Amino acid sequence: MKNALVLLLTAYFLKFGTIVQAEEATRENILGSWEGPLVIGRDNMKLAFTFTLQGEEVAAVLTSSGLGIYGMPADTVIVDDRRITIRIPRLDLEFTGVARMTTSGAVLRIDGDWFQYSEMVPVVLRPVENPSF
Repeated sequence: MKNALVLLLTAYFLKFGTIVQAEEATRENILGSWEGPLVIGRDNMKLAFTFTLQGEEVAAVLTSSGLGIYGMPADTVIVDDRRITIRIPRLDLEFTGVARMTTSGAVLRIDGDWFQYSEMVPVVLRPVENPSF
């Protein structure tokens, strides 16, 4: 019975350690700029989020020439495992996404939804050196 309990606790801590490592890998791997198209009605514009670390927290700024926004900081950035949430209340904006990763842990893209003024638009962000606009 004792051996089964030790085995169970060991398996739990190994799994928990893997979850923490995956979250840390995602936090580190999303740093930098991510760009994609934002199609609202007939308007097709680009948007980019640039993620940085500020102390222990992930921060993000939004850039979109089509929206006339250049480096607007997000009020809230939450990275929970592969889920990413960005909120900018002054724009009535929330972006929620999921990091799509390779087996080695690199983030290929962020598949998300742009919620603004009661409208939802799917957005796919890909890594870029710098926003192209």
